[in-house]
Amino acid sequence: MKRLIFLGFFVWFSISSKAQTDPLTQAHGAKSQSMGNLKVNLQDAWAIFNNIGGLDRIKSSQISLGVDTRYGLKELSTTGIAAGIKTDIGTFGVGLTRFGGKLFNQQMLGLGFSQKLGIASFGVKVDWFQTQIQDFGTGNSFLLSLGGVADLGPKLQIGGAFSNINRAKISKASSDHLSTLISMGLSYFPTSSLQVHLEAEKDISYAPNIKLGLEYGLKEWIFLRTGINSNPSKLFFGFGLNPGKFRFDYGLGQNNPLGSTNHVSFGYIWD
Repeated sequence: MKRLIFLGFFVWFSISSKAQTDPLTQAHGAKSQSMGNLKVNLQDAWAIFNNIGGLDRIKSSQISLGVDTRYGLKELSTTGIAAGIKTDIGTFGVGLTRFGGKLFNQQMLGLGFSQKLGIASFGVKVDWFQTQIQDFGTGNSFLLSLGGVADLGPKLQIGGAFSNINRAKISKASSDHLSTLISMGLSYFPTSSLQVHLEAEKDISYAPNIKLGLEYGLKEWIFLRTGINSNPSKLFFGFGLNPGKFRFDYGLGQNNPLGSTNHVSFGYIWD
């Protein structure tokens, strides 16, 4: 009976928070989450999840570990690892993430490739997605995602990400589809130390979500970040430290009805 009550609560919570907690719909990496859950035009190892089309824009190979905690509930925590490996033909990416607790959990393993051709970069990714509900069973699916980023000038960038374009279901035995997301983003770089990002994200099951994110570099290795979402209404803050080849990012999200979320990422880059 307790399991049924918890499962019912979890389903209600996911709907009320617009389901942006599972590995498929959430933004990955503390940098993205501190700037309003941005996905499209931030180029780091987490692009394997956020927008595979931007992965080849990383300057060096890199790996990152991330932990997210939400609203004081360990059942809503996420852990993940992402890596981008640069080669002569493009950048290969791999990522693994897990969300949930013992009664309900979801995990996703993604493999992708991105290549930059002239002013544009493109990418394709395949994900294995698993959902486990204790005493109810396990569902497995394969998802296909595409993405791209293009330079409109030295200070302007546009991008798009399309996840689960094959409309995969939770399992072969289920009639319920996993989320299909379309994200479009426009980024403006007025100075070398300031970034302004605007995104629109549409889950076919929910109303659009508009995102605005800012990053300001105090020094070459210290960054302040903030962001806002429209649906649901959320505020975000964070900072990044990039000493040498190491990366540390922290993000804080605030949802007034539910509470706060905390996000931490540790990264390392190499040539």
